[in-house]
Amino acid sequence: MTFTVPGPVMDEINGHGEKSYPEEGAGLILGLSEGEHREARQVLPMPNHFDSHKRGRRYRLDPQEILQAEERAEQLGLEVIGVFHSHPDHPSAPSQTDLDWAVPWYVYLITSIEKGAASETRAWRMLEDHSRMVEEILEIKDGDG
Repeated sequence: MTFTVPGPVMDEINGHGEKSYPEEGAGLILGLSEGEHREARQVLPMPNHFDSHKRGRRYRLDPQEILQAEERAEQLGLEVIGVFHSHPDHPSAPSQTDLDWAVPWYVYLITSIEKGAASETRAWRMLEDHSRMVEEILEIKDGDG
């Protein structure tokens, strides 16, 4: 599968991760899904509702805010196609917690934030059988779409 993200959307994801540092920053990705291809159109940065002393290694999104995001996406003719979050001073690969909580119908963008600066983003998808996450091809498009 290929996951396409316009440059300005990636900039927003990176900025949210840097702003949230040293805690994990997170949010939802709105876009379109067609066969083996998904394309981000916009992101909704969201507050990290995890216990404050654990936000450096965990994030939690509010279920009510997720429902509101789904409604907003529908109004825009889009759908929630994934989650983005940052890993402060850690690689952009899924943690055990990411594996435990991932669902197959979302793409997961994980951005490594090293010493406050975004360094690498990778895209992941949970297999239908929940056995593991596989890396997707991440394509960053110039311009805004």
